Amino acid sequence: MLAEFSAANAAFGILRQTVMNGKDLMSAGKAIASLVDAEEKLRSRGNKKKNSFWFKVGGKEGGDLEEFMALEELKKKKAELESSMRLYGRPGLYDDWVKFQIQARKDRANAEERRKENLQRLFEIIAIATFCILGLGILGVVIYFGMKTRGML
Repeated sequence: MLAEFSAANAAFGILRQTVMNGKDLMSAGKAIASLVDAEEKLRSRGNKKKNSFWFKVGGKEGGDLEEFMALEELKKKKAELESSMRLYGRPGLYDDWVKFQIQARKDRANAEERRKENLQRLFEIIAIATFCILGLGILGVVIYFGMKTRGML
């Protein structure tokens, strides 16, 4: 969690400086990706905890407060970034930023879905190959014992 939060802080600093210097956001593309990625990781970690069996039963892992505070801090930083973009950036910069974030989230979700589909397809291929090899092996053993009992070997 600390790694994601520190990455988000570093990315926020780069973005803020980029906007304050009057540069285009695309010159800080890596920082944008890092900020969005860190926020998504923190949110997904929180969602995984909420949906986990142990959380529902009553067992809690430490760090819930830290995650909440980190997300709140990110919320504040995003509000500061919005203010900086509106004050120092070109007209419509913040709206473009929001559109970019939405597209980045969609692209990441699509990539994750494709990765899961490819992994599922790989497991299916491995299972089919394993059953084919086992079937051929069993067929070979049956033929061997059949030939042996008839005296052909």
